[in-house]
Formats: sequence, C-alpha cells, structure tokens
Amino acid sequence: MTGLTASEVPPPTMAVKIISAGVAACVADAITFPLDTTKVRLQIQGECPTSTAPKYKGVLGTITTLVKTEGPVKLYSGLPAGFQRQISSASLRIGLYDTVQEYFTTGKESSLGNKISAGLTTGCVAVFIGQPTEVVKVRLQAQSHLYGPKPRYTGTYNAYRIIATTEGLTGLWKGTTPNLARNVIINCTELVTYDLMKEALVKNQILADDVPCHVVSAVIAGFCTTLLSSPVDVVKTRFVNSTPGQYPSVPNCAMTMFTKEGPSAFFKGLVPSFLRLGSWNVIMFVCFEQLKRELMKSRQTVDCAT
Repeated sequence: MTGLTASEVPPPTMAVKIISAGVAACVADAITFPLDTTKVRLQIQGECPTSTAPKYKGVLGTITTLVKTEGPVKLYSGLPAGFQRQISSASLRIGLYDTVQEYFTTGKESSLGNKISAGLTTGCVAVFIGQPTEVVKVRLQAQSHLYGPKPRYTGTYNAYRIIATTEGLTGLWKGTTPNLARNVIINCTELVTYDLMKEALVKNQILADDVPCHVVSAVIAGFCTTLLSSPVDVVKTRFVNSTPGQYPSVPNCAMTMFTKEGPSAFFKGLVPSFLRLGSWNVIMFVCFEQLKRELMKSRQTVDCAT
C-alpha cells in the first residue's frame, strides 16, 4: 500500500492539534531546557543580595559555571514542571489557535486581526491554567545551594506544597499579570508571525509546505518574539522568583530594576532567550506539523481498512 501524500491527508481535528502541540512542546522543552535555565539565571543576576553568588557571563559562560559549581543536572532543574507547563499551557495556546481563528473568521477570509484575536484568546486561557507550573519551574531553575539559606524546595511537588502552604493558593498564581502580558506578546507574535510567514512562503511558491518552510518560519517567529517579549519576560522572572514582600507589586519590581540596574536590565538573557526560543520554535513547529500529518494519516489508514 502506498502512503498518503500531503494533499490527501485530511485537515487535523481539534483533538489531534491539541495532542500534537502538547507532545511537540514537551520534545522541544526536553532539548532546549538548559538554555531556559541559563536565561533564568542571567535574568535574576543583579538582584542577589550577596556578592558570593557566581557571576554569569554570556550563554556558554553561564552553562559552564553552572556545570562546574552545581553539576550538569542543575541545567535540568524544574524540567518536570516544564513538561507540566507545556501539557497544560502550550497544548491549548498552540493546539486551539486554528480553531479559535476559524471561530473569529466565521466564513470570511482570515485577516491579521482575526489571527491576533485568536492568539490573544488562547494565550490568556493558557496562562490562567498553566501559571502554577510556571511559578514552580522558575523557582526551581533559579534556586542555588551555593549561597544564602538552604534551598527552598527539594523537588517539583515539594515546591507546589510549600508555596501553597506558606503563600496560600494565590502564591501559585504569583506573577500572573506579567506572565499574561508576556504570554500574550509571545503567543500573538510567535503564532501570527509563523502563520503569516508560512502562508507567504507557500503562496508565493518560495517553499513547499514542508520541513524547510516550517524551519524558516519558526526561526523568524522566534526572533521577533524574543525581541518584543524580553522586557516583560525579565520582570516576570524576577517577580515570580522573589520572596514574599521583596517586591510589593509588578510595577515596583520593574521600577526597582530600572533604577538599580538601568534599561539594559530588561534585556538580560536576550541571547539565550533567542537561542532557546528560536531552537524551541524550530523543534516544536516541525514536530507539531509532522505529528498532525502522521496522526491524520494513521486515522485515514484505519478508516480505509475498516
């Protein structure tokens, strides 16, 4: 039996999109997680009250310092929470994007406004559902046993329990406002840019709707997203990782950064952010597109066989 060609594969269902997005995001997270940890460490550098903390310089310097001082496993600290975040958040914000866009379009030709509206909607839903996993992930990535008091958490579920008991359930949703702003920017820029680039490349017959097209679109989307989201991403990381009372509010956190460290503080970790988001986008979108296609091929084959 010959395999189905791309044109013969039926459009993916909503369930297939959600499952494909969740799995693809987890694969991308597993591969790029050290870069995410590097980004977090660079973003919080400068707020530590002790001078004995390791000084990180650049992406490779940070990774090398972490491996030498805390061991290679530290690069993956918070990975279980990262997987939980992708399953609860990315599966919805990416998997529901097309469906929500179709809802806003309602039979008319899709416009930029509809794409942005879909990105806003799925991004907001994903934040409210996945915020606890984001809080735990960032705190586990940020904590170090090399200075200050004993590390706050011994593991993922220990972190959930301690945050809930010491800060209340609202502690698990700490930083929702900056994360909402960040996720809305990321979701709109990432998905809309990818969608527009892929559409332009295929429509103008520059590339076929296959892996090279997906890679080019993902890299461009990653660059645009990193640049626009960096300021809110740094504020989000600082606020989420802060101890109770360190920053009275999100604006206070941003203002403290600005007055103590200057405007450049809002772009700390920009290079690892792009390396991480760019590579994450490539892996995720390529896996996402291929998974959708293969799942629908399998479903079509089963239907034909029965």
